[in-house]
Amino acid sequence: MLFSKYGLLLAFSLGASAAVAPRAKQATTSSKTSSSVSSTKTSSSVSSLSASLISLKAPSTSASGTSSAVPSSTSLVADSACSNTPFTRQCWGGGFSIATDYDTSWPVTGKTVSYNLEITNTTMAPDGFERIVFAINGQYPGPTIHANWGDTISVTVKNSLQNNGTGIHWHGIRQMNSGQMDGTSGVTECPIPPGASRTYTWLATQFGTSWYHSHYSSQYGDGVVGPIVINGPATANYDYDLGAMTINDWYYQTAFQVNHNSQTAHAPPTADNALINGTMTSSHGGSYNKVTLQKGKKYRLRLINTSLDNHFRVSLDNHNLTVVQADFVPTKPYVAETIFIAIGQRYDVIINANQDVDNYWFRAQVMTDCGGNANNGNIKSIFSYSGAANADPTSTSYTIPNNCNDETGLTPYVVKNVPSTNFATQYEALDILFDLGPSAASNGQNVVRWNVNGSMIDIDWEKPTLQYVESGNSSYPTELNLITLPKANELHFWVIQSVTGITFTPHPIHLHGHDFYLMGSGTGTFSDPSVLNYNNPPRRDVSILPSGGWLVLAFSTDNPGAWLMHCHIAWHVSQGLAVQFLERASEIPSTFSLNSIESECSAWDSWYATSPYKKDDSGL
Repeated sequence: MLFSKYGLLLAFSLGASAAVAPRAKQATTSSKTSSSVSSTKTSSSVSSLSASLISLKAPSTSASGTSSAVPSSTSLVADSACSNTPFTRQCWGGGFSIATDYDTSWPVTGKTVSYNLEITNTTMAPDGFERIVFAINGQYPGPTIHANWGDTISVTVKNSLQNNGTGIHWHGIRQMNSGQMDGTSGVTECPIPPGASRTYTWLATQFGTSWYHSHYSSQYGDGVVGPIVINGPATANYDYDLGAMTINDWYYQTAFQVNHNSQTAHAPPTADNALINGTMTSSHGGSYNKVTLQKGKKYRLRLINTSLDNHFRVSLDNHNLTVVQADFVPTKPYVAETIFIAIGQRYDVIINANQDVDNYWFRAQVMTDCGGNANNGNIKSIFSYSGAANADPTSTSYTIPNNCNDETGLTPYVVKNVPSTNFATQYEALDILFDLGPSAASNGQNVVRWNVNGSMIDIDWEKPTLQYVESGNSSYPTELNLITLPKANELHFWVIQSVTGITFTPHPIHLHGHDFYLMGSGTGTFSDPSVLNYNNPPRRDVSILPSGGWLVLAFSTDNPGAWLMHCHIAWHVSQGLAVQFLERASEIPSTFSLNSIESECSAWDSWYATSPYKKDDSGL
């Protein structure tokens, strides 16, 4: 065992562990068997898979030749002849299926899916109130990026804004061996100056639902967002894919104005409204988003919270939601009446259209313990059965719990257990602290700042972390909040402790470059490692740090790069609540190319020297 002790973060490292031994073959139709590939609760369709799909094997070697992750895992062998249909959604083809551990193995189709995104200044009125929007290809939200598992995705982004830099971060995309494509200003790149373009290219080693957004201060709140759908297998059957449904708070001031006010007013803002798929009603007009269902069919819906500040609990009157995926991780199906979805999180759900032909409200309720919205109670979408009258629904809501707790029913389909050796005696807390005082950027005003163990992150748009790596310079400024993780394939635990004794909103913690193991969370001060979950804990890339509580995460150093971990409340990361991990820096130049970073940063430096607006927050 190797133990690394950092001033900011707990990091305890373990060597590789042996894989779990294979077990006997299991039946495919039993709802009592933990590795069952169909569930009598979620689908009445027959799922026909050959015996080869459900025989267990040790973790495999990835397409790139790297070894499997440190935690032990089991996966299933797919039938290469099995294809993805409404009755066999567990299948994919070519020997890949829902049983494949995408951390270690993925298809490579040889197909490149290309998109062009142009960001422009315009005005729009998504709920009837007209305001400035940074639209992508003239629309909000931006176009959905569609691809299949194993495709190469190539997106050229043109910045046609007048006075803003920009860039695109591909939220939740691991960027395995392509860390220079992560799109994080000041970490992996310099921003794209007005008039310039940049092409991001990466392999879809994962499948599921996510979103892309600007990582240039709070800019994404003004419109620089869009969904990502990567088609792949699923843990339950369905007939049709409804695609992505974005849900987000909406402000009548620009995100930059709201961000500034949140720092100087010393209180979080109240959103003016919220949008579902870019539309909503208000006293100014607007309309509800509408979805049509056919009675007797099952539908996959891909929910994404793209907010700046609001967390939602979502539900569809009279219908259950069967969760089959959380972020990019397929889960054993479970049924819920309501689902809590924090900022940055995604849930893929199956809806069974088995109710009377009628109209039903889909509701997104803002949890008042973790955000405010002036239109709360009216954030809705209409789901209409084919043949129903053209009228607003009269359906009745479920009882909506008012809490900000992550979903607890998440069990990853591919089993990965985490070793617990010596954790009880070797850990430290990473303290999330709150500060109020003047700063140079605020011209002496008292402003809100969040920091980690006393250090607020403050990246440099003109010199990103990967430029340090490219030039061989390891003299990292303190304000980068940078932790070096030099060794490969080690498991690191991170204990994140919030301020205790003071009530603040919970923090949605997001990690770039990895899915983490969600070992546990709770209120008060973390003190008992025995309460953590080491047996196939949930895996995802966003999880809630409770107010005045703690969160324990773990991930293996299997992906060289510079990776940000931050609160996804836009005001909080703007105010400093982030750290970054520089993972296996010595291997980065041989893992992916840094050849373009000098010219891109030179172009940014030339424009920024005379730009009308300068960075006045963390830059993230």
